[in-house]
Amino acid sequence: MTPIATIPGTVAESLLPVRPACANDAGSLCAAIYQWTNNDFLSRSGDAILTGSLHIALIVALACAGRFLLHRAINRVVDGAANSRITQIVGRKPRVGTNGNAGPVSQRRALRARTIGSVLRSLSSVVVLLIGSIMVLAEFGVALGPILASAGIVGVAVGFGAQNLVRDFLSGMFMLLEDQYGVGDIVDLGEASGVVESVGLRITTVRDVNGTVWYVRNGEILRVGNKSQGYAVAVVDVPLAHSADIVHATELVAETATERVAATDVVESVLESPQVLGVERVGPEGVSLRMTVKVKPGQQFAVQRALNAAITNALDHAGVPRPGVVAPPVARPSVP
Repeated sequence: MTPIATIPGTVAESLLPVRPACANDAGSLCAAIYQWTNNDFLSRSGDAILTGSLHIALIVALACAGRFLLHRAINRVVDGAANSRITQIVGRKPRVGTNGNAGPVSQRRALRARTIGSVLRSLSSVVVLLIGSIMVLAEFGVALGPILASAGIVGVAVGFGAQNLVRDFLSGMFMLLEDQYGVGDIVDLGEASGVVESVGLRITTVRDVNGTVWYVRNGEILRVGNKSQGYAVAVVDVPLAHSADIVHATELVAETATERVAATDVVESVLESPQVLGVERVGPEGVSLRMTVKVKPGQQFAVQRALNAAITNALDHAGVPRPGVVAPPVARPSVP
């Protein structure tokens, strides 16, 4: 008797797995997969699965290698920027620090270079990941046209909505690259001025003389006045009355400033000898003499206060008339 399972056209025969034609080729991948799994779909798709797997593995390997090479190149550029090799290649003169050498500036350059390097490494990783993901999806037969179109629409919408954010980030990148200011610098950003406490890619934090902390968006900074790069100038304006002897007052101011600068409390902050420029302004209230002193960055205000105090005492002691001070009445001979 013939078994029911082998009778052609029976229900039992329809339940048996269908043997693909490629499984009849001895030694083929299809035959081996069918022998292992007894699955028609896997055996017929064996070549495609193997080829796609190799392609995906190659894409992943190339993506990892590309990311490694990009990070290595960025690290070399960052090290060169931190060690001022990039500055020497470009031909830009290294900036002098607050103590006359490049110590603090070198540290700030290294911190700035590491910050930029971190951002560039993150951007390169994102770009490599996106390209690799698109190529892997293409291997699976996914239609990339609708995906790219949707991503473009989303990118345009996000670009319009976050254009201020993008501008802040780009401005922060250029500020770091150009070293416009750093932590500890005394800057004037227009609406806010004071000491820089932190510099980010989007926000710069400044504390003014009253202790108020200002958070300034980098994209809103149109101009930067840095009072701590290289050197600073202490400007002292000395008010005098119209009746004062300008020549004598000028000599007295120069002598007093030279003696005061020689004092131990400000001598380390002064880079050059004081210079009396002469009469700066003539107004209805009196005459103003201007004197300048080249000092270390950030020390101009302390030197100004010290010189103002010393010059005021010297003028008062010498009896030089000044605006707002009532001169003693002059005795006139009596008329008989």
